[in-house]
Amino acid sequence: MENPSDISCLNRSQQHALETLSKPARTQGILPQAVQIQKASNRLVSSLPDQGNGIETTTAHILDDIAPALNGQALSPRYYSFVTGGVTPASRVAEGVVTTYDQNVHVHLPETTIATAVEDRALRLLLELLDFEVEAWQDRTFTTGATASNIIGLACGREYVINGALQKRKKQETNHARLNVGEIGLLAACRAADITDIQILTTLPHSSLKKAASILGLGRACFPRVSEAEDGLEFDLKSLEHQLNQPHTASIVVISCAEVNTGKFATHSYGDVKALRSLCDQYGAWLHVDAAFGLVARMLGSSEEFRYIHRGAEGLELADSIAGDAHKLLNVPYDCGFFFSRHVGLAQKVFQNPNAAYLSSGGPSPDQIQSPFNIGLENSRRFRALPVYATLISYGRAGYQDMLQRQIRFARRTALYFFRHQDFDLLPQDLIREDDIKREIYIIVLFRAKNDVLNSTLVRRLNASSQIYVSGTTWQGRQACRIAAANWQVDPERDSTVIQDVVEKETVRPAHFLT
Repeated sequence: MENPSDISCLNRSQQHALETLSKPARTQGILPQAVQIQKASNRLVSSLPDQGNGIETTTAHILDDIAPALNGQALSPRYYSFVTGGVTPASRVAEGVVTTYDQNVHVHLPETTIATAVEDRALRLLLELLDFEVEAWQDRTFTTGATASNIIGLACGREYVINGALQKRKKQETNHARLNVGEIGLLAACRAADITDIQILTTLPHSSLKKAASILGLGRACFPRVSEAEDGLEFDLKSLEHQLNQPHTASIVVISCAEVNTGKFATHSYGDVKALRSLCDQYGAWLHVDAAFGLVARMLGSSEEFRYIHRGAEGLELADSIAGDAHKLLNVPYDCGFFFSRHVGLAQKVFQNPNAAYLSSGGPSPDQIQSPFNIGLENSRRFRALPVYATLISYGRAGYQDMLQRQIRFARRTALYFFRHQDFDLLPQDLIREDDIKREIYIIVLFRAKNDVLNSTLVRRLNASSQIYVSGTTWQGRQACRIAAANWQVDPERDSTVIQDVVEKETVRPAHFLT
C-alpha cells in the first residue's frame, strides 16, 4: 500500500476505532438514534458509480454516516439480546491481522503458511478449556457459527446412521467404499438400507436445528416429542426408546445444552448422558450436542456456587459430535463457531472435495492436520482461528472462568430482583425459592409483567431507555422478556443496578431493591 490517500484513510479508520473503544463501557451507546439511522439510510449510495467515488469520500461516508447508525451489541455489556458476546481486546488485535493478511484457510499447506497449524492449535486449546480429551476429537473445525456446526453434526449423524443400517443389511460387501450417503445420495442410500424415515429426537430444539434438518433433507417435521412434559426440556427415556425402536427408522438424538429461552440444561449429570449414550449404542443412533452457549459450563468446576450449572454439561464427552458458538462463548468477532466429532474421517466422507487435483495438499501431512475444506461446509474460509487463539492464550482458563462467573452472578442478581418484585413473574415458574435462583440460573433471565397491558409493551419500554437492550419472546403462549448476559465486560453489581433503575423508571411502580 503505497498510495498516500489509502494510508491516510486507513489511519483515519483506525483512529475512529480507537476513539470508539476508549469510551468507558458504561457510556457506550446500545442503539443508534432514529435520526442517525434515517440519515444513514438517506445517504446510502443508490446506484453503482461509473468512476467510483474514491477512497476519501467512501471513508468519510462509512465513518460519518454508516458507523453512527450501527448498534453497540459488541461494545456495551448491557446489550442483552440474542446471547450476543462482545470482542475481547486480544481477539480484536488478532482480527486486525486477519484482515491485513487475508488468509484463505482451506488447504493444509504447511510450507506456505502457518494458518492451518494455528487453527489446529486453537481448536486444541479450546478443547482443553472445555475439559475434553484433545485426542478423542480428531474431526474438528471452525465454522461460521452454531447453525453451520449443527448442519455438519446432523450431516455426519445422517451418514453414520444410514451407513450403520447399510452394514446390517450387508449391502457393502461388493462396493464398500462407495456405498454411502456422500457418494450415492440420500434417497439411494435409504433405499439400499431399507430406511423409510429419519428422525431427530430432542427436547425444545433451537430453530437453527430445525433449519439444519430442512437443509439436509430431513425436514422440519422430523422431531417427534420425547420430553417428559409438553414443551419440557428433560428426556422421557421410555418415549425416547419407543421412538428409537421404530422399524425402518434411523435416529439422531440431540442434547440441548442450555435452552435458548431459559438457559436451562436438558441433562443434569454424567449419568443422564450415559443413559442416552447407552440407548444410542443399542439402537445405532448418533448422539449430537447443540451447545451454542452452554458448553463453557464445563470449565466452572464443582464449587458449591456453580455445581448445578457444571452438572448440566457433565458427560458430554460421551457424545458423537458437538456444535458451539465461539462468538458467544469466547467473545471473539462474528462469525465464528466450532464443531467437534469423535469419529475420525466421517466428516470427510460427507464434505470432501472430489476430483479437484488443484486443491490437493500433496498427500497425507506428517502433522496429521486435515485440510479444513474437506471436513466442513466452506471451500473458502476466513482465518477465524487467529482471534480464538489470541484470546485463549491471552486470558487463559482463569480469565474465562472469571468472565463466565461474572455473567452468572449478574444473571442471578437480576433474577432475584424480578423474583422479589410485586409486579413481575420470574420464569419458568418452577423457580419458587431464592435458593433455587441462586443455584439454577445460568446466564439468562426470563420474566414478564403480571399486568397484561404492561407486559405487552414491556420490551419496548425497557429498550426505549437506551440504557439496556432486551429481547422479546414467548413462554407458554404468553409474551415474555429475556435478558441474556454474554459480554466479557459484565459487572454484576453495576449492571444489575442499571437494570433495576431502568425498570423502576419505565414501569413506574416501586419495588424492593436488591440489597
